Amino acid sequence: MERCKARIDSVYNGSAVDGKGLRCVVFFTGCNMRCGFCHNPETWTEKGIEVTLSDLVSRIKRYKSYIKNGGVTLSGGEPFLQADFCKGLIAALHEENISVIIETNGLICDTELIAVSDGIRLDIKNQEQEINSKVFEFLDICQSKDKFVTMTNVLVPTLNDTEEKLQTLKEIKDKYSCIKEVKFLAFRKLCESKYDRLNKPFPYEKYREGNKADLQRAYSILGIC
Repeated sequence: MERCKARIDSVYNGSAVDGKGLRCVVFFTGCNMRCGFCHNPETWTEKGIEVTLSDLVSRIKRYKSYIKNGGVTLSGGEPFLQADFCKGLIAALHEENISVIIETNGLICDTELIAVSDGIRLDIKNQEQEINSKVFEFLDICQSKDKFVTMTNVLVPTLNDTEEKLQTLKEIKDKYSCIKEVKFLAFRKLCESKYDRLNKPFPYEKYREGNKADLQRAYSILGIC
């Protein structure tokens, strides 16, 4: 375990929005997309903190009683870029009876990592581009492994909340029975200060933030009350 290392940005304990129950979230560094609405642009590079598997497991175990009704979420960045470490981490946490889900963009189809996870939060990227075909390959694997998938989507008003864009998401939901829930996330600009600190332009500054009405409309189009 000492020789198995990864680079992470941070560990946050107490999240209630990254899966069911209270969760410990590990934010890995490195990303293969770098979306314009990203709330964690600091994770885009390979910089960060180098951690060993044993040290990270020991740290998470300190929160075990606190997250007993939730678990651990691997996020980022993109956890699938450090798949071997994630597999070792999940195995070690399972020995402690701690469940682990993974947040991902679905562009890296690692069957083994999908198989050992306790669930997937798949963020569909349909803001400025067509949905990458790799996402469907990823979902095919989730379907074959009978994984609980939560499909998430950052809803940016006037950019990806058109009837056509949302109907495409509905078709995906209807096609894959492994998608057990859908979570629309209202676009927010809380991350602007991070872009300023990193001396990077915030690409989505021109768009307004999402609101409850935007979310309700999207859920309605997908047939979700």
